[in-house]
Parts: sequence; C-alpha cells; structure tokens
Amino acid sequence: MHPVIATLLNSPTSIATAESCTGGQLAAALTAAPGSSAYFHWGAVTYSNAAKRSMLGVSPQTLDCEGAVSDAVVREMAQGARRYSGCQVAIATSGVAGPGGGSPTKPVGLVWMALASAGGCVSFQRVFSGDRAAIQSAAVAACLDALAEHLAAVGAPAPVQPSHSPDPS
Repeated sequence: MHPVIATLLNSPTSIATAESCTGGQLAAALTAAPGSSAYFHWGAVTYSNAAKRSMLGVSPQTLDCEGAVSDAVVREMAQGARRYSGCQVAIATSGVAGPGGGSPTKPVGLVWMALASAGGCVSFQRVFSGDRAAIQSAAVAACLDALAEHLAAVGAPAPVQPSHSPDPS
C-alpha cells in the first residue's frame, strides 16, 4: 500500500479520480485500505471520448484537436472530476497502455496525468516501459506519488461545492 494512504486516513481531504488508461486501478489503489471511504468519494472510468465528454465535460474541440492522450484533455478530465464530484482533489490519467495503439508522437507507455485542486491544475507526463500491466501500475504509482507531494506541500485543501453533471446527451 502506498504511504499516501496513511496521510489520507488522517486528513479531511476528499479525493476523486477520472481514469482512462488505468481503467479504475487508481481508484482501486486509493480504496485498498479499510476506512478509505473517509477520503475517497468519487471515481469515473472514462475510456471513450464520449464518456470523457458526457461524464467529465471534456470539450469536443479539445479531444478533436489534441487527442485523448494529451495535456489538455487530462487537465479537463481532472478539472471536470473535481467540479462534478465536489471533492477537494481530483486526479486524472490518460495514456497509451499498449501493446498497440502507439504512434511516433504518442508511443506505447506515454501517460498524461493531472491533479486538480483549489490551487489550480498541474499535469505531467511519463513514458513507462513494460507490458500493459506494468505501464498501468507505474502510472498509478506516479499518481499516488504526485498526490503525496501535493498533500505535503499544501496540507488539507478547502472543500468545494459539487455542480451538476454535464448533460449526457
């Protein structure tokens, strides 16, 4: 279990996730400890572009211009998850877990991650190696590390009020 879990168990922080390439594994890691319902409130696996649009409010223009595996999309995913869940922190992932689907500009192993909070949204990318499971696992670990760094830097964030989900039509 990642050390950030102990921090979360002793913190009033609420967490949401918006996942694509990790397929719910980040939410699973965050809820592996007894008592995780105290901090984990909301998770969405938005594998398709349609789900990213309808569940998180990701702009169709951003998806069309940047592609699902991009800085802009992962930022919109994290911000949408935070906005619709009402959580203080939201973490998003989007990437190419492989073994296929890569390109010269977006190779297998490329994962964009973002963390949205009251202080704004930060994003970062990594290119992980290995098979699909190794790439997904490494992305989850990188997100948990980023969350730990964020919590250490800012302490417990202020609550936000949830807004309504975007219209699914």
